[in-house]
Amino acid sequence: MDSDNNKLDKNSDIELNKKSDYLQKTVHLTGMYKNWFLDYASYVILERAVPHINDGLKPVQRRILYSMKELDDGRYSKVANIVGHTMKYHPHGDASIGDALVQIGQKDLLIDTQGNWGNILTGDRAAASRYIEARLSKFALDVVFNSKTCLWKLSYDGRNKEPITLPVKFPLLLAQGTEGIAVGLASKILPHNFNELIDASIDILKGKEINVFPDFSTGGMADFSKYNDGLRGDRVKIRAKIKQTDKKTLVITEIPFGKTTNNIIDSIISANDKGKIKIRKIEDNTSGNVEIVIHLPNGVSPDITIDALYAFTDCEISIAPNACIIQDDKPKFIGTKEILNISTSNTLSLLKKELEIKKYELQEALHFASLEKLFIEKEIYLDIRKCETWKSVINTIDKGLEPYKKQLYRNVTKDDIIRLTEIKIKRISKYDSFKADKSIEEIEINIEEVSNHLEHIIDYAISYFIHIKKKYGKGHERKTEIRNFDTIEASAVAVASQKLYVNRKQGFAGTSMKKDEYVCDCSDIDDIIIFCEDGTFIVTKVSDKIFIKENIIYINVFKKNDDRTIYNIIYHDGKKGYAMAKRFAVKGVTHDKKYILTKGTENSKVIYFSVNPNGEAEIVNVYLKPKPRLRKLSFNFDFSTLAIKGRSSIGNILTKNNVRKITLKDQGISTLNAIDIWYDDTIKRLNTDERGIFLGSFYEDDKILTITESGYYKLLNYDLSNHFEEDMIIIEKFNPDKILSAVYYDGKSNKYYAKRFKIDITDKKTKFITDNPESKLINIINDKIPGINIFFKQEKNSHEKSRKSTKIILSEFISVKSYKAKGKKLTDYPVKHIKLLEPLPYEEETKSDDNITDEQINNKNNLHKEDKKKDDLPETNKKHLNDSPPETDKKIQMTIDF
Repeated sequence: MDSDNNKLDKNSDIELNKKSDYLQKTVHLTGMYKNWFLDYASYVILERAVPHINDGLKPVQRRILYSMKELDDGRYSKVANIVGHTMKYHPHGDASIGDALVQIGQKDLLIDTQGNWGNILTGDRAAASRYIEARLSKFALDVVFNSKTCLWKLSYDGRNKEPITLPVKFPLLLAQGTEGIAVGLASKILPHNFNELIDASIDILKGKEINVFPDFSTGGMADFSKYNDGLRGDRVKIRAKIKQTDKKTLVITEIPFGKTTNNIIDSIISANDKGKIKIRKIEDNTSGNVEIVIHLPNGVSPDITIDALYAFTDCEISIAPNACIIQDDKPKFIGTKEILNISTSNTLSLLKKELEIKKYELQEALHFASLEKLFIEKEIYLDIRKCETWKSVINTIDKGLEPYKKQLYRNVTKDDIIRLTEIKIKRISKYDSFKADKSIEEIEINIEEVSNHLEHIIDYAISYFIHIKKKYGKGHERKTEIRNFDTIEASAVAVASQKLYVNRKQGFAGTSMKKDEYVCDCSDIDDIIIFCEDGTFIVTKVSDKIFIKENIIYINVFKKNDDRTIYNIIYHDGKKGYAMAKRFAVKGVTHDKKYILTKGTENSKVIYFSVNPNGEAEIVNVYLKPKPRLRKLSFNFDFSTLAIKGRSSIGNILTKNNVRKITLKDQGISTLNAIDIWYDDTIKRLNTDERGIFLGSFYEDDKILTITESGYYKLLNYDLSNHFEEDMIIIEKFNPDKILSAVYYDGKSNKYYAKRFKIDITDKKTKFITDNPESKLINIINDKIPGINIFFKQEKNSHEKSRKSTKIILSEFISVKSYKAKGKKLTDYPVKHIKLLEPLPYEEETKSDDNITDEQINNKNNLHKEDKKKDDLPETNKKHLNDSPPETDKKIQMTIDF
């Protein structure tokens, strides 16, 4: 037993020792994770996802281009072959190489493609790599490669060498853009315009300030007001280009960067299904260019629909750039200006290095040409006939050159002498001293030229950029229009797809109460305003059903910052208080907060309420309750005698007696001034904020006239949601009596015509020049006495002197006719160009009183009477009588009997 116990103790000791050794060898996971994760993160950042600042390429892109250079023989190569060849350098498989190659090819800069490479507009993928072909573009061959200035390293398996970075002499990173997600960081650099980058690089070399903005291959419009040099935290808004072809049709012709026509269509269908917009049909006619046709139902505003497309679909997107690059083997976040400065500096140093290499090569060529000339002309080669050893040959040649060494460019080396010994006898026998001198002279001229370039390296670099732009800049014009965007309120453009109902007595409101009183159509993102009989109101979001308060007297959709809708109310201040009257607007409010319109006295009650969309001030009949000594039981009250104040004002005393009833006597007129409208050309929208060109003061029936470069005019209302044509050249308040003069080229007759006309009032977009596709508007003039100067071409094969210019006063040349008239031909001679004359002074004809008829005298007297009446009116009404306002909007009144 004892022996057994001893064996057990020994076994226990062995197990404890093993356990102790195991604990000493334990490696904590935290340390492993920290080291391994950092290694992995560094590898992904440096070797996969983030571009290098020197050449603007990720490793896979660099390896693809280098492989294509190795395969380059001027002909197209199968993409499958390029992918296979690139796998010598890239260890991550053929799929990543193929995808990267297609992306480079679709940017249409470094690679010439052949076959189906997909479509960035529709999102269609490229064909399989065995079916498509590629080769390096001439631009890439000129700009990207130079083995003499390239730095090299071993490939991943050590069998080949590959470039560390390619010697790119162009801001390629900004031209192509890039996007990559690494571990712990990401890079998103937006593409920029080819020609604008070259111009900016030239400005940098000249020491000027630069400002470059992205340009996208899909076109569209972009707002770069918050771009801030592409740094982290910045935003770029991009919109599709949407044109209105008629009242029921919209066409999307350009789309935001990163989106496809399928994305756009899906987002539009989704917004339509959710009731945000209302469309009848959508068609995709995209092939070489984007063409998405949107058909609208009857009664749907195309202008509001365009805003809704921007608000609720992918027709407007926001991109957050994040300029992250690799520099000195570390990731850095820098702006696009700094990237361009570094790229320009890198290009400058590469050009300098190329010149230095070229100068060295020319100097070596000059040195050997001079050495060869001495070796042959001085017959030094004859001295080596008696030499028996190689060493004696070298020494003999060296000794023979000794007297002439001072004439040479540099010292003679052993390699130089060996090279002389390799000259063939045939060449020596045919040596032409005159040709040799001429060749040496050419080399010296080239050296002098290169030296001059090195001394003026900045000018040389500028010339290089100009040459690149001239050679490759065609076809790289800016595609994305730089614009400032207005902020679109989603609630203002959402389609009213819901119906709002109310139970006034019980105090409920919502979109699901279909058995109750219908109020209006609304959208599910609208706010609603509700007034109650106790003199309180609240603004809240639309919902299925919500309790507000008993005895609702008014409910409707609320328009934020609406200062033209005026509320007129009369309320009793408590049971024994006076009857008070007030006028107010409701602008900014806090959601779901109860506001009090009375003094706050208990049992206060609203006895009259009206809503006036254009600030109308009605006249009401006020009936009082009979009481002793009260003789006058009714009187009229005109709300125009009250000033419009804030909603918290208590109002004016209407009467100290008890009111029995109030009824409407007269609708009244607006007490508000006309709306002042401005046009902001930067965002191409109307506004009331005094931004841009002042168009005038507008009443309800007033119109805006727009004229386009393509020869159309259009009359619009002054709705702030209006959109305007891209080629609009005139926008002004419409004056029906104004005469316009147009000079245009008729495409059918190839002659120039002039016409004078008044605008016909119509809702349609109207063409006032001939319909021929070649017809074009030359000038549109709204001067009272318009004049032009015609300059003529000298006819071919004519020995006559060029014809003198002709001045024409159009008001004398042609009378005013319909816009449909063709007009009058200006000349039969070939026209060089037409210029406008300075407007001539205009004097109105005055008539003596002797010629005035009796009817005119009566009219004049009547006008004096009207003026007298105006003087007796309150000041607020005078302006409107003078301006003859149109009929006001329909008002809402509510009378409460009690």
